Amino acid sequence: MNEPILSVRDLVVKFSLRGQVLTAIRKASLDLYEGETLAIVGESGSGKSVFTKSWIGMLDANGWIDSGSIMFEGKNLATYTTEPEWLTIRGKKLAMVFQDPMTALNPLRTVGMQIQEALELHQDLHGEQARAKTVEILSEVGIDEPEMRYSQYPHEFSGGMRQRVVIAIAVACNPRILICDEPTTALDVTIQAQILELIRGLQRKMGATLVYITHDLGVVANVADRVAVMYAGEIIEYGTVEEIFYDARHPYTWALLSSLPQLGIKGEPLYSIRGTPPNLFADIQGDAFAPRNPNALKIDFVKGPPFFQVSQTHFAKTWLLDPRAPRVEPPATIKAMRDKYERYAL
Repeated sequence: MNEPILSVRDLVVKFSLRGQVLTAIRKASLDLYEGETLAIVGESGSGKSVFTKSWIGMLDANGWIDSGSIMFEGKNLATYTTEPEWLTIRGKKLAMVFQDPMTALNPLRTVGMQIQEALELHQDLHGEQARAKTVEILSEVGIDEPEMRYSQYPHEFSGGMRQRVVIAIAVACNPRILICDEPTTALDVTIQAQILELIRGLQRKMGATLVYITHDLGVVANVADRVAVMYAGEIIEYGTVEEIFYDARHPYTWALLSSLPQLGIKGEPLYSIRGTPPNLFADIQGDAFAPRNPNALKIDFVKGPPFFQVSQTHFAKTWLLDPRAPRVEPPATIKAMRDKYERYAL
């Protein structure tokens, strides 16, 4: 692959809560490449949103980057501490689409002014020039009668239209990296498809790099080039979308895929991951997933695994890939997906 557009190394993010320190991101590393679509998946609380918010300086006031680096355009964003520093890249070069448009939008300002604000701040457009560009952007994101809609407030828009406005704000300045945090969570299936197609079209037009944060593995299969799987603040496996869906190697990735409702068998209970995620206030020993892993080895409770290379693009953080480990077969649903893929490839 080419040089990454953004490179994160050993990132540690902490929060102070009720006199205790919670480690939300634990030595996470990731490379992001120009023009690709990367999906970050994992259950709630795995650190997906916190990880990407640290790239644009949007951690809560009680959070901070404790160590590690975020390299972008030759600068280490992990060293940024002031708002003027973050404003040189946030919105202008890295932008985010939030999952709840009602909380992302200001109910007291018209949607036009909220989009125009980004243009005035980062593109040095003002007055009629900024208004005309705002109307053009509203039209580009599929909002009918953009001249009229410019002067309306968020409560006058449907859920799907509000999400389009949030997307419009994010793409107003043609960012190099667009982060979409659960952009279709609150929408019905038909509108979800429209929003995904809209984002895909905007990516093609801008040549942007996309990062999707989602629980929906169906969305991942449709939009992603590569997938990173997060658990307890760590990235535990990453690879191309085909490698993750059809040749997953980490037991947690197996569990996530096995939880897909469409893989269920009629008359049998749906699969669910037993247990609960670890307490991130505590110091985690070994593999964080070990207590929930039916195939855990003794070493999993003592020492955390390194990344093992499966292919040029596929890596997984599990002791099961160590040459000394016993052979463990994936669950039946995963084997069935793999067999089906191999037959299709042939």
